[in-house]
Amino acid sequence: MKESQLQTQIKNRLTKHGWLVVKIITSSMNGIPDLMCIRKGVVIFLEVKTDVGVIAPLQDYVMKLLKSNGVHSRVVRSIDDVDVYCHKTY
Repeated sequence: MKESQLQTQIKNRLTKHGWLVVKIITSSMNGIPDLMCIRKGVVIFLEVKTDVGVIAPLQDYVMKLLKSNGVHSRVVRSIDDVDVYCHKTY
């Protein structure tokens, strides 16, 4: 499955469960994760990768920077990852 297809599935799943999901196409900050997800005052940034996808060093750095500022950020590789992280955690 392509990363874009997985992103669409994730967006649909989260939207179905009440999340506002924004696909970040361009920003003033390189390395920002693919999706910004908001629900009930919680903001989560998700970097979507396939099973064989590799996180670039800049993406890893930005995700750590987000976390160090109290922002939830996670790499997800499947719908199951999203179910566990977003639905059961928040």
